[in-house]
Amino acid sequence: MLSQIAAITGINLKSIPERWGQSLVIVIGLAGVVAVFTALLAMAAGFDATLKATGHADTAVVLRGGSSTELNSGLERDAATLIRQAPGIRDGADGRPMASGEIMVITELMRHGDTHGANITLRGVEPVAFALRPQMKIVEGRRFQPGLRELVVGRGVTRQFQGVAIGQTLRMRGSEWKVVGVFESGDAYESELWADSEVAQSTFGRQGYSSVLAAVDGPAGMKLLKDHLGADPRLTVDVQSELDYYSGQTKQFRATIGVLAGVVTLIMALGAIFAALNTMYAAVAARAREIATLRAIGFGGLPVLASVMVESMVLAVVGGALGALIAYLLFNNLSVSTLGQNFTQVVFAFKVTPPLVVGGLVIALAIGLLGGLLPAWRAARMPITTALRAE
Repeated sequence: MLSQIAAITGINLKSIPERWGQSLVIVIGLAGVVAVFTALLAMAAGFDATLKATGHADTAVVLRGGSSTELNSGLERDAATLIRQAPGIRDGADGRPMASGEIMVITELMRHGDTHGANITLRGVEPVAFALRPQMKIVEGRRFQPGLRELVVGRGVTRQFQGVAIGQTLRMRGSEWKVVGVFESGDAYESELWADSEVAQSTFGRQGYSSVLAAVDGPAGMKLLKDHLGADPRLTVDVQSELDYYSGQTKQFRATIGVLAGVVTLIMALGAIFAALNTMYAAVAARAREIATLRAIGFGGLPVLASVMVESMVLAVVGGALGALIAYLLFNNLSVSTLGQNFTQVVFAFKVTPPLVVGGLVIALAIGLLGGLLPAWRAARMPITTALRAE
């Protein structure tokens, strides 16, 4: 039986060039399905990777109680002072607690080639904020000087927005800010503008902070900080690790993209299945006499069925691999920006990962299997005498 399957399959595959037009229908259809599926999930994977790379387990984010994001959080100055003095926070080289009171302000910048502004985050930070984020490196220019309206901008901002080169001046809400540096961090902070917190507070009329970021002494320090702040009647705050905070920001986006990818893939997959059915039915009809002759000289129905299925799945694999290649060439590391949880632009890059490619190939194989099953069954059950009389 195996030798019969191999013989018939070899004949079928060798005849594909004679039917290249029909075969391309399957290949191109499945390439489109896999390319769209992979591209959509690559977007979700890139966004997820960017935000997860932002967090650290040994850094605590303190927000006002009940706040899900920094944008809707607010801490008074007295509360920030109490948080800085709480046990569990590490001391820096200068002997002072490694805690940074930070404010978030929403402003607008123009994208390259666009005429409409897009929301972007301006983060006011204290000097210790750079020590709290060792992954952040100034790659062009210098840091801002405390007390001056100066900005450092993330590399992602320079890729997506105009007017942020070193030496340029940004006008925001009636104030002018000079860009003095560009930083890289490989995470969501690259989508932000950074300035001195005191200057940002006075310029934008803020009295307190959006959050306090603090370095803790491992899990024990995190628990100690949570317990102390939770027991203080003067405070109503939520404490979580920076890793958990940024991971939580991706849940809704991942769910939305997952549903979108599923719906679009299903619709395109149905079209590809019908295309495969038509193609394989046409292939079986064109070789009806050939199949009948093989059956007449002793080949069984199962080898015929298996050979048609193998042909369909080979074409599916070719289409799936082509689609994955297209997605990789067009989208891998493509830098884009989208609205994040704080309704500001987050710059990230698509990530076409091996699991996504494997998932696309599995979908292609499933479509090839479904598209080839009925034509294969027809070929195996075709009456020999009827097929031999076919024109």
